[in-house]
Amino acid sequence: MQKLLVQLAVQTAVTIAVMGTFLFAGAGTWRWMQAWIFLALFAAGSVLAGAFLLLRDPGLLASRLGGPVQKGQPLWDRLFLLCTVIGWCLWLALMAADSQRWHFSHVPVWLEVAGAVSIAAGFLAVIPVFAANSFASPTVHVQSGQRVIDTGPYAIVRHPMYAGALLHFIGIPLLLGSAYGLIGTALITLAMARRAVGEERTLQRELAGYSDYMQRVRWRLIPGVW
Repeated sequence: MQKLLVQLAVQTAVTIAVMGTFLFAGAGTWRWMQAWIFLALFAAGSVLAGAFLLLRDPGLLASRLGGPVQKGQPLWDRLFLLCTVIGWCLWLALMAADSQRWHFSHVPVWLEVAGAVSIAAGFLAVIPVFAANSFASPTVHVQSGQRVIDTGPYAIVRHPMYAGALLHFIGIPLLLGSAYGLIGTALITLAMARRAVGEERTLQRELAGYSDYMQRVRWRLIPGVW
């Protein structure tokens, strides 16, 4: 458990440092309160989720700290996650430049506050997901002993982790003051939806009972929409 705690701390610190580098390089200044608030929210949310897993499900924490490439993961998902990391960094840098260098966007303060609330809500939304599903690996692959999870948030949508992530993708450009960053939100959402479909195809082939689960729970991300 101590090893996991150290790994969580190191990985969180490195992630914050990398994101901060792209944000402040794009902005051309360290004096950007919204960016510091975003990094603080991300750090706090990561620690909260990590602490929950450390106490409740260390095995899942180890899996989620295992990186974007894991045993049994299909090639398409490895390429997807690589492109996601690159796209995420570019998105942060472009939003920073938009908000602080080019000043193309204007986001009112109340929307910046709403963005911060949305980011925090996104982190809180993953807690019931982790509580319900010990197989919530960050990569697409069927694990040893895996079974279909249809309780908690999985009784509402088939991909509640992605649904919670939508709150992040909407909240980040708002908090950072980049209305044009919402274009990135749309692109990321489309990519995430495509991955959800690919993940379901893998689970239908390799996980007993998943096709029946898809019949019981109709919606993927947003009830009544998709």
